[in-house]
Amino acid sequence: MTILNQTIQDCEEERIVDSEQNEAEEVQALELPLRPKSLADFVGQEHIKQPLTISIEAAKHREEPLEHLLFYGNPGLGKTTLANIIASEMNKSIQTTAGPAMERVGDLAAILSNLSEGDTLFIDEIHRMNKTIEEVLYTAMEDFAIDIIVGKGPAARTLRMPVERFTLIGATTKLNLLSGPLRDRFGHIYHLNFYETQDIEHIVKRNAQLLDITIEGAAPNDIALRSRRTPRIANRLLRRVRDYAQVRGNGIITADTAQSALNMLNVDTFGLDEIDRSILTTIITTFNGGPVGLNTLAAAVAEDVETIETVYEPYLLQIGMLERTPRGRKITSLGRNHVSSL
Repeated sequence: MTILNQTIQDCEEERIVDSEQNEAEEVQALELPLRPKSLADFVGQEHIKQPLTISIEAAKHREEPLEHLLFYGNPGLGKTTLANIIASEMNKSIQTTAGPAMERVGDLAAILSNLSEGDTLFIDEIHRMNKTIEEVLYTAMEDFAIDIIVGKGPAARTLRMPVERFTLIGATTKLNLLSGPLRDRFGHIYHLNFYETQDIEHIVKRNAQLLDITIEGAAPNDIALRSRRTPRIANRLLRRVRDYAQVRGNGIITADTAQSALNMLNVDTFGLDEIDRSILTTIITTFNGGPVGLNTLAAAVAEDVETIETVYEPYLLQIGMLERTPRGRKITSLGRNHVSSL
């Protein structure tokens, strides 16, 4: 066991994280005060809240950990928030990490060895987890034990380290990149949808109170309409409108103030920014409305393929301005009308 303990201790040493991880931590630090702390305060995603409430109550009644959960959907829809709410509702602690942050099996062993009975382990971007670590995670999820190989060659041996019964919550923006064996080990799999405008408006009003901002009239609706039906974007726009109101106004967010601030940020009435409009305009002017392949489109607008596919395209598809066909992306009549009105 001395070798095993040393392995865990070595993996707990401080690591240098990449810029993407730092950016995610900064976003979480800004969002943390605005995040709801209970399912009752969580707005939207009703198709998830009701079955989740029942499962939590049943698990508490049986005095068992909740079955493992997997949340998937676009960024900013509340996957991390739901993970923290679940841990809070179960009256247990939560350990948070990200798939790319775990580089060795010992990293996973170090995290799991620090969990208590019923605690929650949240792995963000779980689809980017190392495949070797993923295979070790199988036994942890099913048998609540970790098999670690110590030594090399003929002298190698396997040590089984038991861990406390825990709940794993995985979050991903790309469900298709998860392997079948890992996906099948989750007892709950939920897809987070884009929010309705009235839900976003409710979130804006609630968070304005938390930020001690006076917001009046149609301003919450104006911000909601331009937030791409995503709470994270709504919170970001709310903070930027607050800054504008403090510098250019009297600190109160009115409808006129909100519209002036959002226009300054080049966010139009559909929530589209310069890149969105560039994608639509390029399809019309350069490719005669499409269809055009994703790689060709990405080169034409000077954006990364994955960025377009993950960040911009889902919303344009959702609001009906872009169409995905077997031959490529094609603009719709709504998209044409919006571009022509600019």
